[in-house]
Amino acid sequence: MSKGKIIYSNHAVQQMFKRSISTKAVEEIIGNGEIIKTYSGDTPYPSFLLLGFYEQRPLHIVYSYDSINEATIIITVYEPSSKIWEKDFKTRKNNQL
Repeated sequence: MSKGKIIYSNHAVQQMFKRSISTKAVEEIIGNGEIIKTYSGDTPYPSFLLLGFYEQRPLHIVYSYDSINEATIIITVYEPSSKIWEKDFKTRKNNQL
């Protein structure tokens, strides 16, 4: 994915700080992660759930992409819980993804 500029929402910054997730981790996953879910109905831009690993730590990033301004907007970042996600971190338990 061509990331262009990256904009972090206030929520994303708060969650990253709380969860000790660096911007370096987010940027690496933006460049190398796998889209596991698309939310095409989200507004003002469709959003995506991205899975990636940073230093062997699985992370999910929810982001939107503003193609007009070529900006990736980070909505939130978190480490997927094994209580909610299967071992592949791509599939919600009970297939609720």
